[in-house]
Amino acid sequence: MFSRRSAPFFRVAGFVASMLATTSAGLAAQQEAKGSGTVVLRAARVIDGTGAAPILNGVVVVTDDRIVAVGAESSVKIPAGARRVDLGDATLLPGFIDAHVHLIGRELDDPGQDAEATRDAPGLSAIIGVANARKTLMAGFTTVRNVGAPNFDDVSLRRAIEGGYVPGPRMRTAAHSIGITGGHCDENGYKPGLFDGDFKTGIADGPEQVRAAVRYQAKYGADVIKTCATGGVLSEGDAVGVPQYTYEELKAMVDEATKLERKVAAHAHGAEGIKIATRAGVASIEHGSFLDDEAAKLMAEHHTFLVPTYSAGEAVEKAVKSGVLKGLRAEKGLAAAAAMRHAGEYARKYNVQIALGTDAGVGAHGTNGHEFTLMVQWGGLSPMQSIVAGTSSAAKLLGWDDRLGTLAAGKFADVVAVPGDPLKDITVLERASFVMKNGVVYKAPDGVKTNVAQ
Repeated sequence: MFSRRSAPFFRVAGFVASMLATTSAGLAAQQEAKGSGTVVLRAARVIDGTGAAPILNGVVVVTDDRIVAVGAESSVKIPAGARRVDLGDATLLPGFIDAHVHLIGRELDDPGQDAEATRDAPGLSAIIGVANARKTLMAGFTTVRNVGAPNFDDVSLRRAIEGGYVPGPRMRTAAHSIGITGGHCDENGYKPGLFDGDFKTGIADGPEQVRAAVRYQAKYGADVIKTCATGGVLSEGDAVGVPQYTYEELKAMVDEATKLERKVAAHAHGAEGIKIATRAGVASIEHGSFLDDEAAKLMAEHHTFLVPTYSAGEAVEKAVKSGVLKGLRAEKGLAAAAAMRHAGEYARKYNVQIALGTDAGVGAHGTNGHEFTLMVQWGGLSPMQSIVAGTSSAAKLLGWDDRLGTLAAGKFADVVAVPGDPLKDITVLERASFVMKNGVVYKAPDGVKTNVAQ
């Protein structure tokens, strides 16, 4: 028997349940646009993302939102009545994947960036994220992993994209990054009490708080867990490479995430922090600036991905030279950027798996394709290895290689074209001329007849 005091609760609970049912029905009715009918994309060459040699005079056949055939034009049966899109001297590739972005909020060189946390009204960062998402999609990046954002703004952005309210890439989202009090994932440099956080905002000390933080992010929509295993460049008061979490804390994080069927991405610059995070079982090391021989060997043994974010290193160097970064942050940035240019040697030596990530937000959104160039120039990869890192390898890291990352029958119709041949000029990947996601064309060259989404 319930007391009279319980009655109002049940009336409210019933009302909420009714509202949730209505809301869920509304959300189910609204979804992202999908292609309709059969389209044949033709170009001088097709690179399928597996690392195989290009297919000359190739075609990709798309029906609705799925790829149904890929191959040389002479060997693929073209369905009757299919629409044709001839892209000429271009290369068709899988939609690009950026495994390390921060779509929410201002960029590093935005004049209001430093005061963003104290002066911007609630919601502005998410609105800026809408613009950033569109720029990213138009650059050919049809999928991203957003590794950290305040207030679950990235989760909301993902839902807005999936709901068809705004254009943008597919998203894996981390919500709040998880780190120690005063560490790289915390807000430092303000008066005491102004930005004190707890496990709900990702500030967690000790295994039990860490577990609570993972559970809380997952509860409200995070499908990947991001942590700061070492200090960073842009944070105040910490050394860039010093470990911040113990093995026990990171192991608790990985164990809890694994139970919830999520992977852990670990920001880690310093070699010792990389080793601790790798032994704890993280899926990827983000940045890896001061990678050494032992750390690279350990990563290879544990099948841990490296997401090198060379674009961030280049952006920080430019920010120091332009005076945007000063003092300790400038010193840390220059040291990390210099080290990044050598980290690739260790990764290549032990065949560490590499996935493309830009840390966009440090650098400009929409310039993500420049990471392909830097993976060749700074990382020492071949153009084809760079392409694989930004397609099939990144899809594997995200756990979406069954549906993305290669041009193959049955996979989502996420297709990009660039002018010319990226194996001869890697920089053409910075200039996507055609972008299709879910079978819907969002960008096409002038003069090419197709239905382009607005």
